[in-house]
Amino acid sequence: MENALIISVVLLWVIVIGLITVVIALARQIGILHERIAPAGALSTGGGPKVGDAAPALAVKDLAGEVHHLGPSEVSLADAKSQLIFFLSPSCPVCKTLLPVIRSSARAERGWLEVMLASDGELEKQQAFVEREKLSEFPYVLSTELGMTYQVDKLPYAVLIDEQGILRAKGLVNSREHLESLFEAKKTGIASIQDYFQQAG
Repeated sequence: MENALIISVVLLWVIVIGLITVVIALARQIGILHERIAPAGALSTGGGPKVGDAAPALAVKDLAGEVHHLGPSEVSLADAKSQLIFFLSPSCPVCKTLLPVIRSSARAERGWLEVMLASDGELEKQQAFVEREKLSEFPYVLSTELGMTYQVDKLPYAVLIDEQGILRAKGLVNSREHLESLFEAKKTGIASIQDYFQQAG
């Protein structure tokens, strides 16, 4: 009886040690996976202006009637800010889930970043969407030309133009990590996930 108890205790300790080993191995693999998918620009779809080129100079009007200039500007660099254009739609559920992220990013990065929301479609629906989601803090632009210029065919999509008017990053943004990866792309010079893996390989 005593021998059986000792054997069962030994077996339990063997199992516990085995489980600890498995957990450590899994944690290590998660760490490796995290490094491989480090923020390096959202997934770029390839169309439109190239990252690293001057962004197309456009003048767009928001729902309040104010004109906004995108791309190279006459404003001095000391006063200029980078511009994030977030393309969305009232019928896009992922876009809606990202709105709190857009708000918090706009507040956190306000020292160097201006955020603009862009869409197209019926004016009444867009105005109702702005009111329902309380988006009046951002310029909200209705412009088919803007979407066509950047060849936006899937949403949500974002474009980051730096203070010199250079297109620094663009791509699909389905999560907070994708959005923040645009800011990382500006800092690191790696424009997209594809570019990151090419350089890593």
